[in-house]
Parts: sequence; structure tokens; C-alpha cells
Amino acid sequence: MITMRLPNRIQNQGFTLIELMVVIVILGILAMYIAPKIMGRPDEARQVKAKVDIASLETALKLYKLDSGIYPTTDQGLQALVSPPQTEPAPRNWKKGGYLEKGKVPKDPWGNAFVYLCPGNKGEYDIISYGADGVAGGAENNRDIQSWDLD
Repeated sequence: MITMRLPNRIQNQGFTLIELMVVIVILGILAMYIAPKIMGRPDEARQVKAKVDIASLETALKLYKLDSGIYPTTDQGLQALVSPPQTEPAPRNWKKGGYLEKGKVPKDPWGNAFVYLCPGNKGEYDIISYGADGVAGGAENNRDIQSWDLD
């Protein structure tokens, strides 16, 4: 009697139920370990965004200084980047349209205003986000993000 063998690809056309169950269990185990790590990322993303926003504000402040010769005072604040300051010292050559693209001073990722000091405690100016709690100091998500301490 002659038996005919079918090619391997015809004989093995699918997965067994056990193979599928093993794959599902492995995916479930991976999800248990990965999901908590992914869930903690939004806070880290907010901190990175705050650093990027501070760097953007620093660039705008440098352009302001190039045009006017000085940085805005603490009283004039970051608002001087979007509209000409009404208090002294008035800038010599304020750029029409302002120094920020959207025409408004951004809030930090937690919805709080950035703190601007000029002269600053750590440099010519300081820009600070007080983090998630909006209060100076703190650790983890409440950590302050400062212009002099950007990574």
C-alpha cells in the first residue's frame, strides 16, 4: 500500500486550543506588569511638558531682551511677552505681535501660572512651575520645576 504524505504546510494549518490558551495567559501576565507602569506616565509627561514650556518662555525672554535691552520686571511679568508693558521700564523696541506664538502666556500643565522673577534668585530671571500641588516645594508629582534646573 502506498501512502501519500501531504506537505507540512497543509498538515499544520492552525493553532490548537492549548496553544491559543498559552498565548492568552502570557499576554495577560505581561499586561499585569506593564499596565501599572503605563498608567504612571501622565505625571511624568506633564513634568516634561513644563520643562519644554519653560525653555520656550526662556527663548521668548531672550528675544525680548534683544529688542529692548532688558528683561521684563517681575511686576511686568510674562505678560510683557504678549502685550507691551504699561509700567516702567518700557521696552525700547517691542516687537509687534509679541514674542509668543499663540498670543497668550501658557499655563503650566497643571493649569497654574508660571512664576516669573526678575531679577531672579538663581540668575537674571527665574521661571518656576510649582508642580501638581501648585505650592512651593514638594517631591514626585508635586516637585517644583525651575528654569535653572532643566535637564
